[in-house]
This record gives sequence, C-alpha cells and structure tokens, in this order.
Amino acid sequence: MLIQLLFLNPTLYLMVAVSILLALSLHEYSHAQIAYFLGDPTAKEMGRLTINPLAHLDPFGTLFLFLFGIGWGKPVPFNFLNLRNKKWGPTLIALAGPGSNFLAALVVGLILRFSSLTNPSLIIFFSIFIWLNILLGIFNLMPVPPLDGSHLLFAILPPSQTRIKLTLLSSSFILLFLVIVFMIYIGIPFICEPLFHLITGNPLPL
Repeated sequence: MLIQLLFLNPTLYLMVAVSILLALSLHEYSHAQIAYFLGDPTAKEMGRLTINPLAHLDPFGTLFLFLFGIGWGKPVPFNFLNLRNKKWGPTLIALAGPGSNFLAALVVGLILRFSSLTNPSLIIFFSIFIWLNILLGIFNLMPVPPLDGSHLLFAILPPSQTRIKLTLLSSSFILLFLVIVFMIYIGIPFICEPLFHLITGNPLPL
C-alpha cells in the first residue's frame, strides 16, 4: 500500500502525492477544456475549468489514492446536446484526459533527458511525475467503462452492437479488476516502463 511509504520515506511519499495531484488535475482539466472548446460550458460553469486540484478531487477517490495508490477523480460533466460534434465530441473529451498525461510526461521527460539537472531530489520528482502520468494515461485508455478508452470503443462500434455496450456497462466492476491485473503483469512492464525509457532515455529509477 502507498501509505506504507509515508512511514518509510516521508519525502518520497510527498513527491508521489504531489505528482498524483498534478497529474489528476491536469487530466480532469483537459476533459473540461475540450468540452468547452467543443461548445459545452457545463464544466466551466461548475468551476472545473481549472488546474486547482480542489476542484477535481473526489473525497473517497482521493483517500484511496493516498492510501493504496489506486483511486479516481471527480468526473467532469458535460452536456451532450451542447457539443458541436455529436458523434466524436464525447470521445474527444474522453481522450483529452490521457492525452494531456502523455503530453505532460513527454515535456517533463525531455526536460529531464536534455537538461543538465544535478539536484537528485528534483530528478526523482520529475521521474515520479513522468511515471505517474504514463501510468494514468495508459490505464485510462483501456476500453472498459467508466475509463476514457471505453468512449472510443463505443464511438467506433456500429449501432447494431448495442448488446456489446450493455454487456460492458453491466460488467464494468469485473472488467476493471481485470484491467488492474493486466496493468500489473503486462501494462506496466511491457508498455509503461518502455515508454518511460523511450521518453527519458533512462530506466525507471524507482
């Protein structure tokens, strides 16, 4: 559990906690920003068009994040009827979240790779931030409700495949558990770690 790190290494725990808050806030803000760009002011009117973590934290989701390292943020609402693009609008809003995480990982990763940073604590913090953004991005791309990737899957499925959508929605809890297992045994070692190395030029130093 993540909370154990607080007692073993409080400084490292603080770095992880701050990185989680930043990555999660950027993720939710990007959902809100794309929804606003596509014509829906719902999230903006609810104060979600901000990087401020307080606007995006779900009480239980945050508690689970800081205790166990697995949690969730407050979903960003949008009104489908306000979107200029009714077919792909929800998908673009959904993909904006993981897309922002990958962009953040890339930008900070290139800074870490090509700058002359010598402060060990800053290097570790940047590494944690990059890693968590990659992890959050890959996890949310899984095509399982309520993860962001499910919106892309639903958009490309033909209308005749309503049964598949209903099956996925009704089995989301079991499927989320399978996604976590997938991430542990396949996603992290074979997708996330190679991406971290590709971006930074270094193996994961954690």
